[in-house]
Amino acid sequence: MQVRPLSQHALEDSLDRQLQRDAGMPHLYYGLLVRLSEAPRRRMRMTELAKDAKITRSRLSHAIARMEKNGRVRREDCASDRRGQHACLTDEGYEVLGKAAPGHVAAVRQAIFDRLTPDQVRQLGEITHIMCDGLQPDGSGADLPWLR
Repeated sequence: MQVRPLSQHALEDSLDRQLQRDAGMPHLYYGLLVRLSEAPRRRMRMTELAKDAKITRSRLSHAIARMEKNGRVRREDCASDRRGQHACLTDEGYEVLGKAAPGHVAAVRQAIFDRLTPDQVRQLGEITHIMCDGLQPDGSGADLPWLR
């Protein structure tokens, strides 16, 4: 059986277009808003957010700056570390996320889950867990994006 290597890119492109069209934001920004919405007090240290999103700190900083301009997030200094900052989801950002979520969930469902049997969904979960475990080495000195 051949795996179509571009399926991830096709999915990402489809979800990005849907979010740009319906919510005026790229998929990356939506994912950052989701992570912040699920964090305690809707805030995360920038380094942890970069790690969670699997992106470089400079890419995160650029994304947060753009979302700050439209009032969706704000930065706060970290009280325990003068060099650190938190990204905080604003009430406006939470509202934007709430409006974007139903369309995005429907797009994900249509693109993936409506096309798979329950057994295939289970297998997909098992396979992606195995892949992620192998691709995210801990303490190996790996060149990971969020460390750059």
